[in-house]
Amino acid sequence: MTAVVSDLLQTLAEPDEAELARLDAWWRAANYLTIGQIYLKANPLLREALSAEHIKPRLLGHWGTSPGLSLIYAHVSRLIRHTGQQAIYLAGPGHGGPALVAAGYLEGTYSEIYPQITQDEDGMRKLFRQFSSPGGIPSHVSVTTPGSIHEGGELGYVLVHAFGAVMDNPDLLAIAVVGDGEAETGPLEGSWKGVSFINPARDGAVLPILHLNGAKISGPTVLARKHADEVQELLRGHGYDVIEVSGEDLPGMHFRFAAALAQAWGRIHAIQTAAREGKWDGTRPVWPLIVLRSPKGWTGPDEVDGVRVTGSWRSHQVPLSGVRDNPEHLAILEHWLKSYRPEELFDATGAPTALIREQAPAGDLRMSASPHANGGVLTRDLDLPDFRDYAFPVTQPATEHAESTRRLGEMMRDIYARNPETFRLFCPDETNSNRLGAIFEVSDRAFMERVGPGDVAISRDGRVMEVLSEHNCHGWLEGYNLTGRHGMFATYEAFAMVSASQTVQHGKWLQEAKNLPWREKVPSLNVLLTSTAWRNDHNGFSHQGPGLIQVVLTQRGDVARVYLPPDANTLLSVADHCFRSRSYVNLIVIDKQPQLQYLTMDEAIEHCTRGAGVWDWAGTDDDGSDPDIVLACAGDVVTMETVAAAQILRDRLPGFKVRVVNVVDLMTLPRPKDHPHGMSGTQFTELFTDTVDVVFAFHGYPGAIHQLVHGRPDADRFRVRGFIEQGTTTTPFDMTVRNKASRYHLVMDAINNAHRLPRGAADLKAWCEAQLKRHEAYVIEHLEDMPEVRNWSLDTTAK
Repeated sequence: MTAVVSDLLQTLAEPDEAELARLDAWWRAANYLTIGQIYLKANPLLREALSAEHIKPRLLGHWGTSPGLSLIYAHVSRLIRHTGQQAIYLAGPGHGGPALVAAGYLEGTYSEIYPQITQDEDGMRKLFRQFSSPGGIPSHVSVTTPGSIHEGGELGYVLVHAFGAVMDNPDLLAIAVVGDGEAETGPLEGSWKGVSFINPARDGAVLPILHLNGAKISGPTVLARKHADEVQELLRGHGYDVIEVSGEDLPGMHFRFAAALAQAWGRIHAIQTAAREGKWDGTRPVWPLIVLRSPKGWTGPDEVDGVRVTGSWRSHQVPLSGVRDNPEHLAILEHWLKSYRPEELFDATGAPTALIREQAPAGDLRMSASPHANGGVLTRDLDLPDFRDYAFPVTQPATEHAESTRRLGEMMRDIYARNPETFRLFCPDETNSNRLGAIFEVSDRAFMERVGPGDVAISRDGRVMEVLSEHNCHGWLEGYNLTGRHGMFATYEAFAMVSASQTVQHGKWLQEAKNLPWREKVPSLNVLLTSTAWRNDHNGFSHQGPGLIQVVLTQRGDVARVYLPPDANTLLSVADHCFRSRSYVNLIVIDKQPQLQYLTMDEAIEHCTRGAGVWDWAGTDDDGSDPDIVLACAGDVVTMETVAAAQILRDRLPGFKVRVVNVVDLMTLPRPKDHPHGMSGTQFTELFTDTVDVVFAFHGYPGAIHQLVHGRPDADRFRVRGFIEQGTTTTPFDMTVRNKASRYHLVMDAINNAHRLPRGAADLKAWCEAQLKRHEAYVIEHLEDMPEVRNWSLDTTAK
């Protein structure tokens, strides 16, 4: 450690009188503004005696965690002023919103972004009125909060967002405050492992601050009640150097926290400097972690109505209720507000005093103004290879098999090579399983723990992120995206539901961000689902579930995108589009197993551009008139069944006119007013007619298609076959039979719903029923599908 750094650390650890005054004043101001947001709609500076008419009719918000959040913020701001450290602040405690809004207001960022919230008495009044009010802002640290990339409304994700934010971001420090209630969640408990994947030579650093204030909404928290030694042993076992700070005395807590933060930053600086100067032996660093123990609701009313409030769960939300109707409570609130001495904190106009303003770092170094927390500002387009270069050569449709995702893996390999600091794959130990292993030709898996001689493609320099946690992978990618970088989360389809709530929350973030002109668009959240419901035959029912499609469909159309490419070339076209897109949730669903290939690359591009189209080569309606039936499909396995069903009808019912429609962009089915990708009424009619019945084979739950075509002409004519929760350990074709989506079921549906019954229809229906019975016996006896199914491909010469 150089003498300069040593002197700096001593300065950081021992604030002088002037700095202590700034720290404490800023903290008091933040606490004052926090309480004002919860309670006041008028008289923001107490220029007159507080009365019931100054109190909001509905008291909403959370006080208990806020004083600790503000203390940390004040001290990190001081650290930034002294060191020039780029930092962002992630508040894990669910509803610490008023504290972070107060921080942005005191730093001036809030007024810069929202000019109507001026730095004067009227602006403060508006700041208070908008909080947790109709037409205002939420009570949690939301997308509207400057400096935030972390939605605090759902607990458990603060560390995964922080770790994702610092990957390939060497100059960034992510302050991640973990609430002790949040620490009880499954996602958070698994996310301590992030230190096992952070490379100090290439990545930034996360400083977790476990804020133990003792209680959650109505009772004690587990870690707060454990002995301090047990907590330290737990965290040390995860790989952290634990620094403890506790108490409530002032100014003692300021001195102790300043010393702890200096120690933590000094340790981070030493780790990174050694790694970047070639003095690192490659072993996993022991990163610092601060445990901050302070009373819940610190500096609030000690008792209310003879009951302990500060230091108990009663301070979690609104410590004083019924203030408008209870004069005693109103008096306690006024005394509480005045205890922060607002006359020292705000001048005659209501603006923060020089003492407060001097506490903030300059410009973009303010955490509420960090460009890393508005990642679209830093986003740069990927250097993408031409996806056409990875095309599968289709000479005749539905005659050759290939693993489609393997082609995507080859494309992503080259994206990795061309974008060594802005693209990563996040996958729960399934990269090879999902046929994306070509990536390992240019990058190992990232791993900071011990590497053994038998390990393959694992090193400290790797940038492929594998950990057996959907929460970690999903959350890391969110943090990576929100700070301006690109990537993909690939997982087995059924287990995407483990992190489905994260998908929903991220979608909500993107939806609200679109309403904020100052939020720049960020790279899209790209989710690839493989090992799908229809082909998870060896794993069985537990691995069979297409639920995430349904989840994404419920999100707003300006965010949600669902793609079901049926083959390699459509997958490549879709992936290229998704990697170029901004601020969407892109869900791509395709199986990893060998599958039939249908379209040339040029055909695939045209098909994906339209989102859906008629496959003339598969049908028999080539005379320009309406068909007898429309066979539609969306999804790889059901597309094969549909094409096979069309062939059966062509061969066995000559003259029966069948149109085959494939849908690759599921969001083309709704009306344009319901989704921006919705096809026009004219195009919908060209594909599906207005009157002919449609037998629709769908990858997911049948209700999704009914939902999407609602409002289209005679929507009741759509008969949908899809996954109906029938699964087991069985053969691929048996899965379609069990879910009544096989080629034989589709043929019978076509016969049952056609307006014109051709000669031979009854015989064909009986043949299909016989084939299903034959299949049932054959699969049990031979443990595989019938040869005509197992080896099926389209006999194009018979057409």
